Amino acid sequence: MNRKLVIIVSLLYVVFMAVLAVYYYSIGQTFKSTVAIGGVLCGAVPLLLALFTKLQFNLPIVFSYIIFLIGSQYLGSILGWYGLGWWDTFMHFVSGAILAFTGIALYERLIHREAGYEISPWFVFLFTASFAAFGGVLWEVYEFSCDQLFGMTLQGGGNTDTMTDLIADTLGGLVIAIWTFIRTKLKLKKVRPR
Repeated sequence: MNRKLVIIVSLLYVVFMAVLAVYYYSIGQTFKSTVAIGGVLCGAVPLLLALFTKLQFNLPIVFSYIIFLIGSQYLGSILGWYGLGWWDTFMHFVSGAILAFTGIALYERLIHREAGYEISPWFVFLFTASFAAFGGVLWEVYEFSCDQLFGMTLQGGGNTDTMTDLIADTLGGLVIAIWTFIRTKLKLKKVRPR
């Protein structure tokens, strides 16, 4: 059932962005058409994973990812919400939180179930926060590389834009890392009461 939902939601987003790409191309709005093509590619990631791998999907993460794509690509770039000033920072905060949840899901899949009771909540906190911050750093490397190699202006505000984005990513990750720390501590108390 999870796999079918991932396919349906991803396919809806891919088709929506494909229609927008054709529409904006037909009326000569190249930037919006290019963003929509990027939306097709980004939306296809969970779709391709669902079709060609045996991954077990975490539905809240997939849905959050699609909602994030709508917020960043459609609302932010196509409808121009990035012009509001605060939207970019808000989207980075949200992406930090989504990355942190992805880090948690990855951690839970990689760690042996019984070992989970021996690992410190501080380690879980650091792993989650670091995963979110690292994802933000990779994104800023991507923006910098595109600006340098292709003459784009993804880092419109230069160093201030980059640092604001990294701080927002980190804060979003920290909120989830704190929640994870508390959740892990409570789980450990139930397993080994003092």
